[in-house]
Amino acid sequence: MTRRARGEHAISRRQLLKVGLGAAGLVVASRLSIGADLKSPRRPNILFLMDDEHRGDCLGCDGNKVIRTPNMDRLAAEGAMFRRAYSSLPSCTPARASLLTGQSPWGHGMLGFATVAQRYPFEKPRLMKEGGYYAVGIGKMHFHPQRNTHGYERMILEEGWHSANKNGFKCDYQEYFAKNAPGQDINATGLSYNDRRSMAFPFKDELHATYFTAQTAIDFLNAYKGDQPFFLKVSFQRPHSPYDPPQRFMDLYKDADLPKAQVGEWAQKKFGSFGPPRIPESPRGNLGPKVVRNTRQGYYGAISFVDEQIGRLLDVLQKRGFLDNTLILFTCDHGEMAGDQHLWRKTYAYEGSARIPMIVSWGKDVLEAKRGQVLSQLVELRDVLPTFLEAGGIDIPASMEGKSLLGLIRGKTDGWRKLLDLEHGTCYWNQNVWTAITDGRFKYIYHAFDGEQQLFDLDKDPNELKDLAADPASAETLRQWRRRMADHLAVRGEPWVKNGDLGLRTKPILYGPNYPKSA
Repeated sequence: MTRRARGEHAISRRQLLKVGLGAAGLVVASRLSIGADLKSPRRPNILFLMDDEHRGDCLGCDGNKVIRTPNMDRLAAEGAMFRRAYSSLPSCTPARASLLTGQSPWGHGMLGFATVAQRYPFEKPRLMKEGGYYAVGIGKMHFHPQRNTHGYERMILEEGWHSANKNGFKCDYQEYFAKNAPGQDINATGLSYNDRRSMAFPFKDELHATYFTAQTAIDFLNAYKGDQPFFLKVSFQRPHSPYDPPQRFMDLYKDADLPKAQVGEWAQKKFGSFGPPRIPESPRGNLGPKVVRNTRQGYYGAISFVDEQIGRLLDVLQKRGFLDNTLILFTCDHGEMAGDQHLWRKTYAYEGSARIPMIVSWGKDVLEAKRGQVLSQLVELRDVLPTFLEAGGIDIPASMEGKSLLGLIRGKTDGWRKLLDLEHGTCYWNQNVWTAITDGRFKYIYHAFDGEQQLFDLDKDPNELKDLAADPASAETLRQWRRRMADHLAVRGEPWVKNGDLGLRTKPILYGPNYPKSA
């Protein structure tokens, strides 16, 4: 394999912003054959599309009759959609650690909203680059420090920090905005970074972060002439708040019959008394249908704007002749409660927070498999990296916990996981710390601060309105699921499991023993 010498083809970040990422001649030639299960002797390009805080039920192809996602739906129709896809640790940085490493939360060591380590034993961009791919990351990475590439050859950032300006850091989008809209306020809407309010973006589309991310990727695709296959990650910061799509997307949902908040009796008792003391960023509160609708209007509009940009990317792939030999995977880091159960944002075990989109699509030269599949196996963010490695003919490390999705797409279901673990360390308030486990039908949740249990039948009750833990008829089922949870956590010891049963955790634990010590 040809390896790139350090510093070869160096180009400054400002030059990249000016001319796009892919000037001719940037890539060193490298060709490797791929595994026999893939169709072409030429390894596929890989396009990794993701957005941020996208609920699994906010896709037309998932059955949502209101939302407009024609390009995401196209990917599903031309590929495979996974109906039981989850983010095992549904908040920003730990979810991205799973994407980066192919590991479970316990495997990579982040057990709550904390800092992504500066280096892991194996990392997605580094493995792809060492395997012969030209690895480029565009958009939101959420790494620490922000310019840590983890192996990407090129990285152009839209971090979403422009509303907070933490530590004075400026991402590439901020510099782009300042250059192209001199004297204008990038925060002109007045919305904060975790704001639940919606408001139309007051500038032209080309100045929006969503457009910037797509256009930067389009510039790369239009200019790329390398002999290496590319691994391109395009990571949109939206639909994460602020909910500020262009006016035309606010108008798209102005009179739409948007879904109302789903609130079970258990949630009404638990969270219904919380009013809006910390508007606009409080993570829980019974804020009424008008607030919910306003949130969802901007949230749906933000998703549709991302979808439009994905369509632009697909058009360029087609124009450049890349589409037939490109594998595309679309997912996100976690969902958004948007008022369901009187909860907002993420970090919860419930479907709005933990269930995510997961779609794999492939060109005609990449894979022989049925298109338009809707698969029900339990898949998770840890499965993304091994999928890319298999597609690229790169060895999957034996210790990697995730599994390639390509076998499921080919119909090989033997040995696939029957249970999936979920968890989140203390966040927002002391009692919000939990572990959960699901087989795709039942979901058991253990609230570790006080020992509260919940049990939902997702087949009969997909909106989690009826907590079976309170039903005496479900006592034996509850006991069995508690046992499964304890068995899963036994390897961790105390305080997770004490005397063979689930223990309490009243002090925050955000890192496990597998978190890299050098971080």
